[in-house]
Amino acid sequence: MKRKFAEQIRERDQLDDAFLVRDKITAMAKNGKPYLTLKLMDRTGEIEGRVWDRVDELGGRFERDDFIRVQGKASVYLGKMQLVVQDLERLEDAQVDLADFLPVAERSREIMLDEVRQLVATMTDPPLRALMESFLGDEEFVAGYAAAPAAKAIHHVYLGGLLEHSLAVARLADDICRRYPGVHRDLLLTGALLHDMGKISELCYERTFGYTDAGKLLGHIVIGVEMLERQLARLPEFPSTLATLLKHLLLSHHGQYEFGSPKRPKTLEAVILNYVDDLDSKINGVQTHISREPDNTSAWTGYHRIYDRYFYKETPASDNPAGVPEETAAELVSASAVMARETVDKKRREPADRRRGFGTLGDQLRDKNLDLFGREEER
Repeated sequence: MKRKFAEQIRERDQLDDAFLVRDKITAMAKNGKPYLTLKLMDRTGEIEGRVWDRVDELGGRFERDDFIRVQGKASVYLGKMQLVVQDLERLEDAQVDLADFLPVAERSREIMLDEVRQLVATMTDPPLRALMESFLGDEEFVAGYAAAPAAKAIHHVYLGGLLEHSLAVARLADDICRRYPGVHRDLLLTGALLHDMGKISELCYERTFGYTDAGKLLGHIVIGVEMLERQLARLPEFPSTLATLLKHLLLSHHGQYEFGSPKRPKTLEAVILNYVDDLDSKINGVQTHISREPDNTSAWTGYHRIYDRYFYKETPASDNPAGVPEETAAELVSASAVMARETVDKKRREPADRRRGFGTLGDQLRDKNLDLFGREEER
């Protein structure tokens, strides 16, 4: 049984506890000696482990995705908690409680699913409502939709993360529909709730979070469109034009070719979905980054590799902690747009051999470099 979780570890703690090995990397120190860097996780988060001595002996006792009992001392290095491993042993699954090791959404998945159903019940477009009710009536789909994380890293990286993210994007989209005329609300809500559903099959999340073979070969956008087509086949009366518009939402929600989007947004609903999806993922990503440094006493976080910046943590608390309903969603989305443009500009300034993502065939030939999974690792 776990005695101390990752979020409870403090500097100079002497630990003797169980962790799940999310990653195991062998590297070489400046003095020519090998060392191990471990990502040790439980349901509350991660802590980096370093093995400096007896590297071959200790490294031979376990592999990635194993449970291990670790003895070591915690210390803060560059603002992040680190565990210097002194000894370890591999544990069998029967020796641990699996519920201690995978992070779970703070909100109840049953409550979030109920909120999705309530949102669907407000839809007035018969074909789109029937489609959503068909998805929610599929027990296998609902089980995966409620269990999957939203990504392998960066945002909503916990069981129930996909459901939490999809619901948040749908609520942001619903707010925008109330503020701007001419938006097809039910189409946008359906796209918001389903845009990432391919991650049910793209990601593996039974022990650690990673990619399935289908995830690596196809990606969640293609998988999601396939899932949509299978569900539409059960609704032969579904309008073909509406089906095309809905598929476009899934295909374009990453916004840019360099972010792995097969198509750029070309409808009003697709533009909105791209920005609110990006907004929610970035908010959660920054919040997660801040929460991972409980012992960092600086006013600034450590460096965030993906966002290429440090974040200031000491913004005064709001007088309205529940939110500011007078703040327009458009203003929030514009902030997301600025961050997205900065990321794109940065990528364009980089040498071609460092760029990630892929676009049109012309883009591929021009850059002469492809990383099919670069964007997926970030989202």
